[in-house]
Amino acid sequence: MNEKYIDALKALAEPHRLRLFWLLIHVDQRITVAEAMDVTGDTQYNASRNLKILYKAGLLTQIKIGKWVYYSLAEQELPHWSTLVESVRSLPSDDFADVVTRCKKRLAMRVDNECVIGPNSEEWLEKK
Repeated sequence: MNEKYIDALKALAEPHRLRLFWLLIHVDQRITVAEAMDVTGDTQYNASRNLKILYKAGLLTQIKIGKWVYYSLAEQELPHWSTLVESVRSLPSDDFADVVTRCKKRLAMRVDNECVIGPNSEEWLEKK
């Protein structure tokens, strides 16, 4: 059995990572650690760690632009990987409604589709 696939299953077994992965599937945009922190309410350590685990499991890609590292959904070409992504996509949205609303607000604060505001900024706290 493919070890990377097992790592992906293990990564998604943790509720915070599952929520983060579901969010990335549904907002269809890349996200920074700072944005993930504000959206999920996690600490920098936890948000960064969760994104890194999803990345190492092959579920996300990362790209550094300026001072920000952006994480986005990795394209899955193998059928069993695609099925895994689709199974997460099909989870009931009711369980994730609050995080989607916060994510849309946070992503709307970008300038030219780039993150320009750090975590827990005054601008974010006013919008929240």
